[in-house]
Amino acid sequence: MSAAASFNPAHRLIKQYAEAPIQHGLMSFSKAEEKAVDIYRRLLLPDPEGIGYRYPHQVSGGQLQRAMVAMAMACTPDIIIFDEPTTALDVTTQIEVLAAIKKITREFNTAAIYITHDLAVVAQLADRIMVLRYGDLVEENNARELMAHPKEEYTRALLSVRTLREERDLSATEKDVVLEVENVSASYSGKPDEKVLEDINLKIRRARTVALVGESGSGKSTLARVITGLLPPLEGKVIYDGKELPPDLKSRNRTTLRIMQMIYQMPDTALNPRQKVSDILGRPLTFYFRMHGKERDQRVRELLEMIELAPKKYKDRLPGELSGGEKQRVCIARALAAKPDLIICDEPTSALDALVAEGILKLMQDLQNELHVSYLFITHDLATVKAIADEIVVMLQGRIVEQGVKKDVLTPPHHEYTELLLSSVPEMDPDWLDNVLAMRKEKGIGLKEIQEVKEM
Repeated sequence: MSAAASFNPAHRLIKQYAEAPIQHGLMSFSKAEEKAVDIYRRLLLPDPEGIGYRYPHQVSGGQLQRAMVAMAMACTPDIIIFDEPTTALDVTTQIEVLAAIKKITREFNTAAIYITHDLAVVAQLADRIMVLRYGDLVEENNARELMAHPKEEYTRALLSVRTLREERDLSATEKDVVLEVENVSASYSGKPDEKVLEDINLKIRRARTVALVGESGSGKSTLARVITGLLPPLEGKVIYDGKELPPDLKSRNRTTLRIMQMIYQMPDTALNPRQKVSDILGRPLTFYFRMHGKERDQRVRELLEMIELAPKKYKDRLPGELSGGEKQRVCIARALAAKPDLIICDEPTSALDALVAEGILKLMQDLQNELHVSYLFITHDLATVKAIADEIVVMLQGRIVEQGVKKDVLTPPHHEYTELLLSSVPEMDPDWLDNVLAMRKEKGIGLKEIQEVKEM
């Protein structure tokens, strides 16, 4: 569940916290204020006396998610239902929220139902785990027992995801470079003193996957906007096949538009709900290749076969008649319709459950092997990065802090921020969260120190 969507942007956090207990006649506003400060402090929110008087847009995603936990605790409930509370958060923020949830439910002796598709997260919080599929109970057991000895095939499949990437020859020459970003800086305001990207340099090689990782606000999607021409850079240039591309989208010709395509995070909003699949895939064929009639219909069938959807069954369906995974496959086919050299993938699996996401990643890997297309894969999911990346670029506050071949970046020593990212990825171990928190406490690493690493 999105924390931002759960708050009224026009009211301060403290007022929204107090609304439920006042409505139920449990306490006055002044008493609710006192209790809010106490819970904010227990949840390790910064400035617990003052943060409640901010508006939702004035706090970070992780802070807003913890404020939502506090709001749920306002009436001291016997049970809380957490519906995907960390799905949209980067790993460093996620660990803060998981720790807060575990702490607050223990201190208030509150029962909790935690709904998620991430078993590594479940392992940190649950005493018992229920695995559901198609509305039926597949398996239920003590958390430790289920993680160690799953009985059902579906449960075993959930526990074995993210093991895709085969080792490949990563030797390369400059002639393999498809796209280069050279000394790029950018600003949304156009002012040099308000840069959101600064001195970015990277190369994307043919048939390679470059994973662009970092927390929310690190500049990942902004860099994608610069590459695609949606945000002209203040400084630097984007080079394709040895030639500098026009900085803004409207100055790029049809061929330049064709060679770069995007797959978006939310397939629900990326597809026109009123168009059939055949029209969605046919439009780029007509735009880029002037295809019509039987020629276009035949190519639509080929594209559906490439993404493992039966043409007869799917070509006349509307997006609303597809599952989340099927919609994302259609988005992949639409990108492939242009025969691009580079596909920019902006969190394409973050809204999908683990097994569906696994299928999408395997499909993308198979298509890359077949078509030799390159991917710039934007994500904050380090498990996905380990599974699909050839090279990794780590971003923090608009700068690249580390980059290289996956094996090198994942092998110590790391930049401090890379180390923080890697140590924050949940593992399929029920003791992982407690062990990480204990280790950080022993080393004197709290939220303040983590923030200092991010601000370096």
